[in-house]
Amino acid sequence: MRCGFCLTGRMGLMRHLTAGEIAGQVRVLARELHLQNHRFNLVFMGMGEPLHNYDATMKALRMLSAEDGLAVTPKRVTLSTIGIMPAFKRLASERWLPNLAVSLHATTDEIRHALIPTSRNQRLTDLIDACRRFPIKHRDRITFEYVLLKDVNDTTADATRLAELLQGLRAKVNLIPLNEARGIPFSRPSDQQVNHFARAIASNGLVVSVRKSRGRDIRAACGQLIIEGESHRSNAQSSADTGNE
Repeated sequence: MRCGFCLTGRMGLMRHLTAGEIAGQVRVLARELHLQNHRFNLVFMGMGEPLHNYDATMKALRMLSAEDGLAVTPKRVTLSTIGIMPAFKRLASERWLPNLAVSLHATTDEIRHALIPTSRNQRLTDLIDACRRFPIKHRDRITFEYVLLKDVNDTTADATRLAELLQGLRAKVNLIPLNEARGIPFSRPSDQQVNHFARAIASNGLVVSVRKSRGRDIRAACGQLIIEGESHRSNAQSSADTGNE
């Protein structure tokens, strides 16, 4: 489980997907959407932690990048992670290096460990130091994802600490206002508070974007995807970790 505010992460884990299964999902979608002969972006994000399934994830990327695969280039692939050590350091040494998105979600260890149980064996300062050493191509940035939770991590003090943590990094902050759902014990900040938080970070010289939620009306937005009912649980668990987010 990655995040305590994500229903998807609470579905449990039966097994990791193989490299073939991961690459197969991309190939099926590329075929159905007629993308085989077009450039498209690929994001490893959504369910599971890719660095927990490191070997299969990287093998799938190499398969997809092959000329007889889909010839996907590294600059068109983004891998989202909470920064599992030492796999994070291992990723930094790869020849085939995707773009990096780090799920941060907090500016103190106490809050981050509460929100992301699997982060309890790491400190924020160690993660940021590893990001500073991560090889970034010219003009590229590391994206730091930050889900905004009302009265938890959305204060002016949080914005100031976030700016201080990322000071000197080639970074972009992607703010994600929480998508509320039954079973998530947190609330979404007001649009005014989201804008205030974004402006506070931007005033410190950081690039900031606010993700626009899609699918909230049918509970299909980020963090809301879950199969309800015990009768569906075994099917949900069987694909609980795609090697993606």
